[in-house]
Amino acid sequence: MAPLAPLDALAAGTENHAPAPTPYTGSVLIVGNFLSSAGRNRSVCEDLAERLSASGWTVVATSHRTGRLARLLDMLVAAWRTRKQYQVAQIDLFSGPAFFWAAAVCWLLRCLKKPYILTLHGGNLPAFSARWPRFLGALLRSAAAVTAPSGYLSEALQRFRSDILILPNAIDLPAYPFRARQTAAPRLIWLRAFHRIYQPSTAVRALALLAADFPDVRLSMAGPDKQDGSLIEARSLAEALGVAGRIDFSGRLPKAEIPLFLNQGDIFMNTSAVDNHPVTLLEAMACGACVVSTAPGGIPYLAKDRLNCLLVPTGDAQALAQGVSEILGKPKLAATLSQNARRAVEEYDWSVILPRWRELLFSAAHRFSGAG
Repeated sequence: MAPLAPLDALAAGTENHAPAPTPYTGSVLIVGNFLSSAGRNRSVCEDLAERLSASGWTVVATSHRTGRLARLLDMLVAAWRTRKQYQVAQIDLFSGPAFFWAAAVCWLLRCLKKPYILTLHGGNLPAFSARWPRFLGALLRSAAAVTAPSGYLSEALQRFRSDILILPNAIDLPAYPFRARQTAAPRLIWLRAFHRIYQPSTAVRALALLAADFPDVRLSMAGPDKQDGSLIEARSLAEALGVAGRIDFSGRLPKAEIPLFLNQGDIFMNTSAVDNHPVTLLEAMACGACVVSTAPGGIPYLAKDRLNCLLVPTGDAQALAQGVSEILGKPKLAATLSQNARRAVEEYDWSVILPRWRELLFSAAHRFSGAG
């Protein structure tokens, strides 16, 4: 076995860290939301579990339960019952109630003397840290390592832990056929959950503004309904603005259908008010869609204004429509954004990210046990 890179070296060289020359293997408990089988969006942890398993790791995954309390109990029971089946744990850490579920699992793992790696998710974590600084700080310091998908959360939470590793969300790049947009047609795509933090109605308002200048403009919207009223609001607004006939609401899409959906359009609109490192944005860029996006949280760390996307203020339908209009009117800009978008996401392919996960998990497990 090749010698292990120390964790501080991993932290210093995260962005350019080369894949390990040998496949580090072991056993891991992955704690997160494994809810795609229940009709929810597929989470990053589900992909990570499958990739690790395929590469030779023994993986215990939890939880598939949909109810909040049932999911917490399932996570705790799994961590206890399978304690002899894993060396290290990886835990997704979100804000809100999910934070306290993760903290409960971490407490049990400390009792079991199991090392764990925390992965930061969600653009609301910085605001959450202002309300619970001591709790969050203690939890981050207790982990063998802490990872973040982008520099946004790493920088925002640096005061709690200075060695947060940047391990981006990954995609299976070959699964997303690239179609260069040499010119862009007024076929618009929106792909997120229908929830207030993603502001789907902003896309509807932008469509209504564009309809006056582009009579054949259409918008396809897809994503699960989070049942907070956002989908109903978007449909009602479309009726009120006279653009209901221009919008297709496709509902939740299976993962395998997303590339085809994205390649049916030329311009991808992202309207989120809170975000970190959205996989949907990676997917759109991989397909070569021209992206017009709001810029909360971690998005500017991924999408660069006028290089591989156009960034606009959050909640500003007028600016969103202007960005779309500019792409439609400037074929050279469309071609540049399309080509650069695909290039930008090549570093997020699983072939690049998975070896870093394997090495980090192996290193954490063996440092804790004293083996190596």
